[in-house]
Amino acid sequence: MTRSAQRSGARRWLASLTILALLAGAAFAPSAVSAADPPNMVLTWNENAVNVISQPATNTPPGLGQGPPTAALHVAMVHGAIYDAVNAIDRGHKAYLPGLSAPSGASQAAAAAQAAHDVLIGITPAANTAVRGRIDDMLAASLGLITDPTAKAAGITIGMQAAAAMLLARSNDGRTDVEPFVPSNDVGKWRLVAPLNANVQGQFATVKPLTLKSSGQFKTEGMPALTSAQYAAEFNEVKALGAQVGSSRTPAQTLMAGFYTANPLFFYNTGLRGIATAEGLTTSEQARLFAKTSMAGADALISCWYNKKLWYAWRPQTAIHEAANDGNPLTAPDPNWTALCGTPGYPDEPSGYNCYTGGFWNSARYFFGTDKYAFSLSSPGVPANAAAGNPVGVAGSTRTYTRFTQVVKDTINGRILNGFHFRTADVHGAWIGKKTAQWIDKHYFGPVD
Repeated sequence: MTRSAQRSGARRWLASLTILALLAGAAFAPSAVSAADPPNMVLTWNENAVNVISQPATNTPPGLGQGPPTAALHVAMVHGAIYDAVNAIDRGHKAYLPGLSAPSGASQAAAAAQAAHDVLIGITPAANTAVRGRIDDMLAASLGLITDPTAKAAGITIGMQAAAAMLLARSNDGRTDVEPFVPSNDVGKWRLVAPLNANVQGQFATVKPLTLKSSGQFKTEGMPALTSAQYAAEFNEVKALGAQVGSSRTPAQTLMAGFYTANPLFFYNTGLRGIATAEGLTTSEQARLFAKTSMAGADALISCWYNKKLWYAWRPQTAIHEAANDGNPLTAPDPNWTALCGTPGYPDEPSGYNCYTGGFWNSARYFFGTDKYAFSLSSPGVPANAAAGNPVGVAGSTRTYTRFTQVVKDTINGRILNGFHFRTADVHGAWIGKKTAQWIDKHYFGPVD
């Protein structure tokens, strides 16, 4: 029996008990969730938040244009506030930020919408009236679906309170500090990679995590020694498979490379919304699922940036250009080697994409209590953009999975196939994500005793 069937059966059983109680003349408390309350408001505001935060300012309508790890942290803040607002009404699980309470008849949909709106407004500069207007319009559309004025007002109030608590808790977390990674000319150390030559957000190494004890709670072992056989094997693997020209990739591998170069914030959340819909999750279940997955992804990225700054490891493109200096007779330089896609502007070890993937999908696994789950993900691939280092581009595609952790395995390979990482960086990133998801599952969002 599927989880949906089990949940539906339980609800029919509870409904039968309610009818019997009414027939017997027993006192009956009003339902905590109005039958008229929109059922998927958490999913609506997940999509709203991802779009507003990540879509570029030139988009119509405009977004904030934030990339990882900032975007992932802000989406997690939105979902933390949604969770606390809804949970203050439902009262079934432990709060993320304690101290909130609301009447049981308050609209959970209104609470979710208002909490998400207020966090999004809180992270949007006051001068950015276009994005603020977009967020306000989204809220008006959501609240317009709620017909019970008393329940709506109570939901709005707790949503405001949850958002204010989240914004206060994150007001001095370090995410707005400016400390870029500084390139190094030392052998084995990170330096800028053409054509992007980006220099991004080194300060995330010291950002206050949402759930972890510190950004350095999970330390990796770093990359293999440059003179080791393992380093040579990983060097030659990415050199052969990750090249833009002359690669030994198959067409299927190229599709995978493009699949896991696209921004995962968009298509991972789209996939998870589909899963939540298929499972018929209640508003409180949706709130908990997206709080766990988004916080695991964000905290894994903070941990990732700590390790990137700790190890400062060079990217494959630099390593392949500089192989004559690495002291390893099993590696050979190629000064013309270029990764399939434009290399991101921060160190190799560990892989941020795998940190986020491992945190996100392991949290989904722990939420549902099983790794076995059939679902599909659709990635837009990588459009041709010579300025971004993608002169050819890779078509979008859909991949079908039977386990949540299969996504992690594919991401490990995908980030080698696009020329971005050595295998150790990918494996270590996935490990950080899994450890973060385990930590959250053990210490946060548990049922009330």
